[in-house]
Amino acid sequence: MHRRRELETGVPFDGVVSRPRRRGDTVAAVSSAARSHVADEDTAPGSQDRTAGRERGRGARVRLVAIRFTQWWGTPAAVDLMVGLIYLAFAFWLFRGLWPDPATRAIADNVNDQSLIEWFLANGTLVWTGDFSLVSDRLNAPVGVNLMSNASHIAHGVIMAPITFMFGVPVSFALLVAINLAATAAGWYLLFARGLRLGRGAALVGGAVAGFAPGMIAQSNSHLHMTAQWLVPPIVWCVIRLTRVETAKQAVRPAVGLALLVTVQVFLGEEVLYLTALTMALFAVAYAVSRPRWAREVAGPFLLGMLIAVGISIILLAYPLSVQFAGRQHTSNAPFASAAFYSDVASYFLFSPLSLAGSAEAGRLATSSAEYNTYLGLPLVLVLLAIAAWRLRSPVTIAVMVSAAVMTLLSLGPNVTFEGRHTGWLSPYGWIADVPVISAALPTRYSLALIPLIAVLLAYGLHAAARTEGFLRLAVPVAVAASLLPLTPMPLATTDRRPVPTFISSGAWRQCVPEAGVLVPVPLPTPKKPDSMRWPAAANVRFAIPEGFFIGPHGPRGKSSIGIYPQPTSQLLASVAATGAVPDVDNEMRAQARKDLEFWRADCVALAHGPTEAALHRTLEALLGPGTRIADTWTWKINH
Repeated sequence: MHRRRELETGVPFDGVVSRPRRRGDTVAAVSSAARSHVADEDTAPGSQDRTAGRERGRGARVRLVAIRFTQWWGTPAAVDLMVGLIYLAFAFWLFRGLWPDPATRAIADNVNDQSLIEWFLANGTLVWTGDFSLVSDRLNAPVGVNLMSNASHIAHGVIMAPITFMFGVPVSFALLVAINLAATAAGWYLLFARGLRLGRGAALVGGAVAGFAPGMIAQSNSHLHMTAQWLVPPIVWCVIRLTRVETAKQAVRPAVGLALLVTVQVFLGEEVLYLTALTMALFAVAYAVSRPRWAREVAGPFLLGMLIAVGISIILLAYPLSVQFAGRQHTSNAPFASAAFYSDVASYFLFSPLSLAGSAEAGRLATSSAEYNTYLGLPLVLVLLAIAAWRLRSPVTIAVMVSAAVMTLLSLGPNVTFEGRHTGWLSPYGWIADVPVISAALPTRYSLALIPLIAVLLAYGLHAAARTEGFLRLAVPVAVAASLLPLTPMPLATTDRRPVPTFISSGAWRQCVPEAGVLVPVPLPTPKKPDSMRWPAAANVRFAIPEGFFIGPHGPRGKSSIGIYPQPTSQLLASVAATGAVPDVDNEMRAQARKDLEFWRADCVALAHGPTEAALHRTLEALLGPGTRIADTWTWKINH
C-alpha cells in the first residue's frame, strides 16, 4: 500500500501523510539558503570568510533567479510572450526596407499616403503641448482641415508622440506599420487562447491569419488606419463577456470597457469600427438563431450592458462626432466613387501579388496594390468550405458562414464583376450605396471583415481536430498549413525619397517663421505631390502650410474633394516646377503673389533643393525680390 502511494504521489511514503514537494518548495529552500549565506557574511571571523560568504550569497541568488526563470519558462504566460515576439519579428521583417533610414525611405506603392500619415502623426504631438484642435489650421492654412472628416490617426499620433519627439515622425511610421500587424495578431491569439480557451497551436494560427492575411498586408501600403485592428479582439471579448454575466451589476464592467475601447477606436479608424460592428451584429443574430434558448437566457443582462456601453460612448463621442458632421470644414459625402472600388469575384480564388505564390498579373483585378483585400487563394477557400461542412452543427460555424456570406456580397459593389467584366447581376451593396455615412466605406473593404471570420473558423477547426482521433487529427492541420503556405506575405517594396531640408530638420526655420506661423514651401503640396508636407511633419507641426493633401468640402456645391483648388501663385509655381520654364513675370503676377500671400497669412516662403530649383529661384526673385539663404534653403520673409 505504501509503495502504491509512493508511485501515485511521486514522493516516498514513510507512514506519515505529507504533501508532495512542489516547485515552490524548491524556490523557498533556495531562498532560505541565500538568506543564510548572506547572514554568514555578518558572522564570518575574517575578510576572507566574508568574501567567500558574499560569493556564496551571489551564487545562491543567481540559482534562485535561474530556477524562477525556468519555472516561468514553462508557463502559458511565457508561451504567450514568445508567440507575440514571433509575430513582432515577422512584422519587422516584412518592412525591413524602411529601416536603413526611415527619413529617406518610403513604402514604394504609396509614397503619397505615407507623407500624409506622417503629417497626421506629427500633428498628434500637439495634444501633449496643449495646442491641438479637431479642426486644424496647420494644414490648408488659413482655411484649415477637419481632422474628424479625415483618416487622421489621432490616437496613433498621441500614442507615438514620445517616439516622434525623440526620433522623428518617420521612425514612428516605420514602427506603426509593423506594430499594427503584430499587435492585431497578438490580440486575436490572446482572445483565442485565453478568452475562448482554444489550444495554443490553434490560437497561434488564428492570430497569424488575423494579423498577416493578404488584405492586411495590402492595406499596409500606407493605410495604417485600416491595419490598426488591435482593439478589435478586446472589443469582441467585452461583447462575449456581456453574454456571460447574470446580473445588472456584473454587466457594468464589460460595458464600460466596451465603451472606452469603441471611443479609442473612433480615433484610430472609424471604418474598421463600422466593419467590426456590422460583422458582430450579423454574427450575433445568426448565433442567437442557432441557439434560441441560450439567446433568451442571456438577452436581459446582455441588452442592458449594450445599452450602458452605447450611452457612455455617446457621451464620450458627442463633441468629436458633432465636429465631424457639423463642424467647420466638415464633409457631407465621401470623396471616392464607390462603384470604382469593388471586389472581383475571381480575385477570391487567386493568390495576392504580395504573397509567396502570387503574381503581378493577378493584381489587375484590384483597384490598387493597397486593395488586394480578397486574394484568399483557391486552396484556402476549399479548406474553409471543408471545415465548415465538417463542423456545420456548431453555432460558431453557422454564425461565421452567415456573416462571411453577407460581407462577401457587400464587397462586390453595386454590380457583380468576374474576371474584370461586369456580369449585369446586382449586388446587395446597392441597397446601402447611398446611405449617408455608410457610403463612405469602400465596397472592397467589406472583404476585410472576412479575415477575422476566417481566423475564427480555422482556430476552432484546428482545436477540434486536435481533440479527435483518427484521420482528421492529422489531415486538418496539414490541409490548413498547405492552404496558408502560398499566402505567406513577402516584404513590401520600399523606395528612396529626398531628405527633408536641413533648414527644417535643424530648426533653422525659426529664423524665418514664428511658432504657429505660416511657411509656404515651394512648390506647394498637392494631393498628387504632397512631399513638402514632410517639412512641417519633421518639425512636429510647429508651423502651418497652405493647401496640401486632405479631404475637405471644396468640390462643386460644397461636396467632398481631395485637396483644395490652388491659388494662382501656387499654380504658377507648380507649372515652373513641372516644366523648368521661367515665365515672364509682370506686375499683375506680382500683385497676385502679394494677394495670395496675404490670403495664406504667410510669414515666409522657402525653396529647397530640387530638380528645378534654379528656375523656381529665378521666378521667386522676379515675384518677391532677392531671397536670403538659410542653411540649405532660399527664403523670403514676408512683412505683414
